[in-house]
Amino acid sequence: MVLSVMSQNQWYIYDEHPIYSLGDYGSDRYRQVNKQYFYDLRQKCLDSKLLFEDPVFPASDESLLPDAKDQYEWLRPSEICENPQFFVEGYSRFDVQQGVLGNCWFIAAVANLTLNPKLFLRVVCEDNTFDDDLYAGIFHFRFWQFGKWVDVVIDDRLPTKDKKLVYNRSTEENEFWPALLEKAYAKLHGSYEALVAGHASEAHENFSGGITEYYNLNNDADSALNLMYILKGLEKNSMMSCSISQYETDTGPIRTSEGLVRGHAYSVTKVQYVKLNGGGEILLLRLRNPWGNEVEWNGPWSDKSKEWQLIPEHEKEEIGLTFDFDGEFWMSYDDFVKHFDILEICNLSFELLTDQQIIGLKKKFSLNQFRGEWVAGVSAGGCDDPEKFYRNPQYIIHLRTPDHDSEDGKCSVVIALMQNNRKIKKEGLELLYIGFNMYALSESDLKQKPFRKDFFERKDNLTDGMNFVDLHEMSARFQLAPGYYLIVPATFDVNEEGEFLIRVFTEHESRFEEHDDAAEIGEVDSMIADNLPDINFPSDNWLQIEKFFYDIADDRKEIGWMELKKILEFSMKESKSIFPTKSTAEVKPEESRLQRNFLQIIWDSMSYKEILEPNVENDRTLIENSPLQDPTRVEFSKEVCRSMVAMLDYDRSGKLGMDEFKKLMFEIAKWTIVFKLYDKDHNNKLDTLELRNALESAGYRLNYRILISLLYRYGSADKTMTIDDFIMCAVKVKTMIERFKEKDYYRRNQALFTIEEWIEQALYS
Repeated sequence: MVLSVMSQNQWYIYDEHPIYSLGDYGSDRYRQVNKQYFYDLRQKCLDSKLLFEDPVFPASDESLLPDAKDQYEWLRPSEICENPQFFVEGYSRFDVQQGVLGNCWFIAAVANLTLNPKLFLRVVCEDNTFDDDLYAGIFHFRFWQFGKWVDVVIDDRLPTKDKKLVYNRSTEENEFWPALLEKAYAKLHGSYEALVAGHASEAHENFSGGITEYYNLNNDADSALNLMYILKGLEKNSMMSCSISQYETDTGPIRTSEGLVRGHAYSVTKVQYVKLNGGGEILLLRLRNPWGNEVEWNGPWSDKSKEWQLIPEHEKEEIGLTFDFDGEFWMSYDDFVKHFDILEICNLSFELLTDQQIIGLKKKFSLNQFRGEWVAGVSAGGCDDPEKFYRNPQYIIHLRTPDHDSEDGKCSVVIALMQNNRKIKKEGLELLYIGFNMYALSESDLKQKPFRKDFFERKDNLTDGMNFVDLHEMSARFQLAPGYYLIVPATFDVNEEGEFLIRVFTEHESRFEEHDDAAEIGEVDSMIADNLPDINFPSDNWLQIEKFFYDIADDRKEIGWMELKKILEFSMKESKSIFPTKSTAEVKPEESRLQRNFLQIIWDSMSYKEILEPNVENDRTLIENSPLQDPTRVEFSKEVCRSMVAMLDYDRSGKLGMDEFKKLMFEIAKWTIVFKLYDKDHNNKLDTLELRNALESAGYRLNYRILISLLYRYGSADKTMTIDDFIMCAVKVKTMIERFKEKDYYRRNQALFTIEEWIEQALYS
């Protein structure tokens, strides 16, 4: 493994992966608190000779279960036993034993973690120690969370009763990696309470970043497929767990007569064909009960059962057969599918396999992913409203090579959709009902970006009948012919907000990408362009505008943002004069006309009636409610005036000359007419559902991620934009795209900025 520590207060690299601190910009938890960097904190504690106390995850009742209040005492390992150690003679699946916390699913996953040394040491950091020269009461662990690896820092104060650990503990009294790992995992999710009830697959994914599949073992029709997937999982070193469903009347884990427990998670620690005396073989599975005690399967192939007489001694040695009251047992595949209901298989990425496993594989496999967001008013189109469904994020996968063992030339694809931060009970977020639709594409379909309503009206959904579920993650496996496929993740209801991670696992290399517009400036909608004033051929109106401009310009015949604001505000408010030193009698007739409405001159010069009146027959409501008909309802803020000046201030003078001013008035005219056209409710506000179409009409092509950023930056809480917000939004988009293109010298959609240039562009735009 390679560990590269960056400079102070930076993420670091481990095994070629960036590791973010919990609280870093790149991670997804505790963004509101001070970032915690393990190496910096440990050194400070060593220098000060003080033991670390974690202020983020305190040793108090708020980190425990509600019913544990005042029951437990927080102690450090040195207060619990003599000679505490992080590892005692290495680590194994037998080190972990479940305590009073109802997190068997987590313990089952930890047992599986110990079976993969490469993965174990990515999660459980080797530099954790109780050695005097480095011990400072601080430890750290690494978890995969929502697409990134995060470093979780904890102190070593643990909940105890009568000086005994009450939660996860090792079979060795002075070994503490299991208890500390559990505490770090509790911190990742907000509290120990968040670990009560769950699926082993959740922890498997947090330990590996793999994708989990769920199989119903009760369906006889799928028996052959289930066996195939188990064997494929074995080939890929997948982590597996299983469980028996509870009855409706069960109030907790219930032991069966066969020694199994309903409502309880088990680790599947080995799957192997074993040779029998006299020839033949049998498929056996080794399972482990997280309780780590005598509660074990008592049927065929259980500890000391007569069936073991059928196995040669060398086979017993090869599979590591032992009999003990340690919760581990063997059973045949037939008994396994008979008594267990659910099998979870977490497929690991290729880089997590050992060299020996890689050599043994007949093929590679790939894992691709994208993070996305459902935002009301932009990208939360729900699943059942054809008028809004197309607004959901869209992704395309290109499958090229069939599986090596496929008889019908199909490709195996596992698609997983995860919702973020919904397990953290402190954040009070309920799980959304989530799912996805999938559509087969032709190459000609790919020309449209993104797909609109008409596409979904004529295409069949390949996942029709698949339910939307309120799970942290849902996944499904498909057998698909090579080609292009569209995947659309969605919530069940429209405008439900949340972050998501969509991942695709294939047995061969595949291409997975967002299907959305690239940011660019394109053509203005012809309906808009045909009705804009021509500033190259001055009319009487434009001549009056020019005269007014020069009246308030400086000696260089230029205006700054303050003068621009005066012009716009004066033109929009009849009662306000930009000539406060003049009496009413001193105001010239041409100035009086400008006072009536400067932008109205622009508006009057457009053939807006030809655009609007076909939609408002015998109804003057739209025109009468125009913000330009009621100037007191429109204001241009200081920020938008500054940005409009910066947009056209190519010489960086902070001023606009007449030519630049004309161009600005042309842009304002364009944005104003677009705003009016898409103000469907005639309430002088633009619904952000209409924002994308409005910006496209104005000539700006943007993807949904940029639209979300614009909404957060310029939208109102009610998901609307005023004309001032919309113009500010358009100014920013136009400026940033043009500045980027200036630096994209080779037209490769790449630009190089120095830090000084980047700061300048960000500040003066």
